[in-house]
Amino acid sequence: MSASSNPEAAHRASVDPSFWKGKRVFLTGHTGFKGGWLSLWLTSMGAKVTGYALAPNTNPNFFEVAQVADDLEQSHIADIRDLEKLQKAMADAKPEIVIHMAAQPLVRYSYANPVETYATNVMGTVHVLESIRALNCVRAVVVVTTDKCYENKEWAWGYRENEPMGGHDPYSNSKGCAELVTSAYRQSYFSPEKYSKHQVAIASARAGNVIGGGDWSEDRLIPDAIKAFEANESLVIRNPLATRPWQHVLEPLSGYLVLAQALYKEGAKFDGGWNFGPRDEDARPVQEVINLLIKNWESVVSWNQDQREQPHEAHSLKLDCSKARQYLNWVPRWSLEQAIENISQWQHAHQRNSDMREISLQQIANYQNS
Repeated sequence: MSASSNPEAAHRASVDPSFWKGKRVFLTGHTGFKGGWLSLWLTSMGAKVTGYALAPNTNPNFFEVAQVADDLEQSHIADIRDLEKLQKAMADAKPEIVIHMAAQPLVRYSYANPVETYATNVMGTVHVLESIRALNCVRAVVVVTTDKCYENKEWAWGYRENEPMGGHDPYSNSKGCAELVTSAYRQSYFSPEKYSKHQVAIASARAGNVIGGGDWSEDRLIPDAIKAFEANESLVIRNPLATRPWQHVLEPLSGYLVLAQALYKEGAKFDGGWNFGPRDEDARPVQEVINLLIKNWESVVSWNQDQREQPHEAHSLKLDCSKARQYLNWVPRWSLEQAIENISQWQHAHQRNSDMREISLQQIANYQNS
């Protein structure tokens, strides 16, 4: 549906390429799946992006397949747990906008590696905010966490930004802690009441289960499915009835960019936490998502349930995005069906050895124009 035929489109916020042209952006986690897509989007608009992250941890990976590094000002392959190195990299970049996405992002990995998870997700956030505190050039900061930062009560309603932080597993809990760290730094060093003095506006962004082309991460539904399908194997699913707020990667990224624009232009008026999730009807069971992917696949594939005992994962999880809709005019653009269709097209193009940088840029353009 085009914007002209969709009444909702006339009132929704958009990512503004003219705003981003020439903006100095410091992006942590730029080598990751989400970070790679965001880097490509930012540089395509003319932003001067400095990235800071560990090397990609899969082969293949979106960062290399889409040639993300080509247009970056600087790509630091380094650890956010290294405060001194992070401070130097950020000081050299002199950013106007900081988007913090670097993280240990996997629930099951966090059970096996809790110390690494907390060190990266909690102290990494401290290091980013401490690096910002030492500068006077930063105007807008978006700290990206997760929908799993909330204390999960397994209820049918979406979580709102003022719900208590929690997290049953080390990953989810570490992200709740990162939210508390962000709030403490905002109140202690970048308070809204003293905005005219420090001129730094800080917000956190919480997204649902992000899916998209170019994700080869371990222990994620869509990557696991694509690996199985490409190998002509049956996919094994842990929790087919678990409900998640599925959304294409470009959905939350557009939210982060719109939020950063508002923080830069309007300041502390837009600080605090923000949810960026799909429409309610796209919070669906795992088995339905896989069946949609199978429908879009070019060969005959199947799945079955893993009968082994599994570590705890939330069964039901939804976000209430009323705040973003009301105050940022942000709404999701692609349905789950459109997200799966774009993922299938991206993966099949990759199988055909297409130019994946151009394919990815075209999907970004299609999203912007939808």
